[in-house]
Amino acid sequence: MHKAGFVNIVGNPNVGKSTLMNRLVGERISIATFKAQTTRHRIMGIVNTDEAQIVFSDTPGVLKPNYKLQESMLAFSESALQDADVLIYVTDVVEKAGKNSEFLEKVSKMDIPVLLVINKIDLSNQEDVVSLIAHWKEVLPQAEIFPISAKANFGTDGLMERIKSLLPDSPPYFDKDQWTDKPARFFVTEIIREKILLYYSKEVPYSTEVVVEQFKESDKSIHINAIIYVERESQKGIIIGHRGVALKKVSTEARKTLEKFFQKNIYLEVFVKVDKNWRNSDRSLRNFGYNLDKS
Repeated sequence: MHKAGFVNIVGNPNVGKSTLMNRLVGERISIATFKAQTTRHRIMGIVNTDEAQIVFSDTPGVLKPNYKLQESMLAFSESALQDADVLIYVTDVVEKAGKNSEFLEKVSKMDIPVLLVINKIDLSNQEDVVSLIAHWKEVLPQAEIFPISAKANFGTDGLMERIKSLLPDSPPYFDKDQWTDKPARFFVTEIIREKILLYYSKEVPYSTEVVVEQFKESDKSIHINAIIYVERESQKGIIIGHRGVALKKVSTEARKTLEKFFQKNIYLEVFVKVDKNWRNSDRSLRNFGYNLDKS
C-alpha cells in the first residue's frame, strides 16, 4: 500500500527549521541564513519514492506579532497545527526553555504524532543534551525526541525513517515528479531576499519585499526583472549603495545562485522602489501574497 502524508515543521525563530527542511527534502527549498525570521510563508517540499510521498511544510518562526506582516507569519505557523499527519516541533540547544508557551500548549494537546527535534547538538555537550531531553519529556510527554544536527547531517536519517513509518496509507496528493507547491517566481524572490539578509544589517532586510515583474524562460536562459520594495527613502539609498555598488553585489550573487538553482543562464535586472509602511498595509500585504484572514 502506498503511503502519503503532510509533515509540518514548526518552532521558534532561528532554531534551524529551514536547514532541517532542506536536509530532509534534498532541495534548496527554504532560505537558511544565520538571521531569525527569514521564512515568511509556508513552503512545501515534496519527497517522492515508489512507496511514499512526504509533503513537508516549513513555516515562519513562532513569535508575538509587532506588525501585520508578523500576524500573517504567525497564521501560517498556526495553520500547520491543523492539517498535519505528523508534526515536527524544532527546538535547539541554545534557545531558552518555555519560549512561546501558548503555542507549546497547543502542540501538547494535539492527537497526532509529534516528533520533538533538538537541533544543533554539535554546539553542546552530552550532559547538557541529556538534561534538555529530560526537560522536553516533561513539557511534551507525548512527543518522541530526536537530538540532531541538521547542518552537520547527524541524526537526520533516523528522523526520516521514523517519519516514513508514521505516514498513513494514502495515494499521493501531488504528481510524483513535483517537488514543491511554489512556482518558479517564488524562488527567485526568496533567493534575492536571502542575499539582502546576508549583505545588509539591522532593520533593512526585514523592511524589504521582492516582487518578480517579468520571468521569461527559454530552453537555455531565463530573463528576470525584479523589484525590491522598502518602506522608506533612506532604506532605498542603503539598498542601492554608493554608485549602485551594493545593489550590484546583491544582483550578482543572486544571479549566481539562480543559475545553480535553475541550471540555466540568468539575465537579472533588479530595481528598488518605496512602498511606505508596507508591513502594516493590508493592501500591500495582500498584493505581496500574504494571508490576512484571521479566521
